[in-house]
Amino acid sequence: MSVKIAGTIAIPPLLPGRVVHLPGRGEMFVRHHEHPNPNAPTLLLLHGWTASSDLQFFTAYETLARDYNIVGVDHRGHGRGLRPNRAFSLEDCADDAAAVVRAMGIRSVITVGYSMGGPISLLVWQRHSDLVHGMVLQATALEWSGTRTERNKWRVMHSFSPLFRRLSTPRLIRYGIRRAVPRGHELSRYVPWMVGEIRRNDAWMISEAGRAISRFDARPFAHTVSVPTAYVLTTQDRLVLPHKQQALAEAVRAEVVELHGDHLAPMVQPREFAAATSAAVETVVRRSQR
Repeated sequence: MSVKIAGTIAIPPLLPGRVVHLPGRGEMFVRHHEHPNPNAPTLLLLHGWTASSDLQFFTAYETLARDYNIVGVDHRGHGRGLRPNRAFSLEDCADDAAAVVRAMGIRSVITVGYSMGGPISLLVWQRHSDLVHGMVLQATALEWSGTRTERNKWRVMHSFSPLFRRLSTPRLIRYGIRRAVPRGHELSRYVPWMVGEIRRNDAWMISEAGRAISRFDARPFAHTVSVPTAYVLTTQDRLVLPHKQQALAEAVRAEVVELHGDHLAPMVQPREFAAATSAAVETVVRRSQR
């Protein structure tokens, strides 16, 4: 994979893309890498809130492609994801991802879920357990509104979501990304591309996705997860606090791989994120072969 230049915008190395037709759902854009080894495990990449498969995982694509097949989807309202005329739900996202896997003739996957992708990963396992033979959870939580402070934060966010949508201009998005990826950072040349990726999102559905996340609670069923699981724990995370991440890792009996970074580690620390993700996947593969 090599860097491409589109006009004056540098595009990072990405995986091949294809469209998968899902009867009754629509057409889904999918990143798909086929490994030369027909026995290589398949990773199903499930991105976080406001991201896309590319924006979330592009810094790990090349590392993971060395050893695995890869399927990366964009969730509803995110990136190139579906835009149905109905309220957003994490369950629908899980069913979309499972439908893609089945339509592509893939019999089993290891899910890799970052942040919002963690709940979706758990729901794919819960609703389509025949497809999932392992999970990697990253920077995510059992529940998102367990304290009064958390509930109040979500209420404020929901109240101001119309204003946030109006303020989501290219200039402000660029400013936010530049705070994480300043000039001189190894990924700084990709900032215009990142801005474009974020602008693909549907503002209304992003707001609805926030509501869905705030209501998610896996405490009633997380302890029943029966597949090998690993957890990439972002130890300096200010969005999903480390103790909440640890609670999920313990509930699903996951082997923990620590990543000493914040929630934006996939962009801020690309090499470390790729290495931690690869190590977690290797752990799941090893445990599944016992």
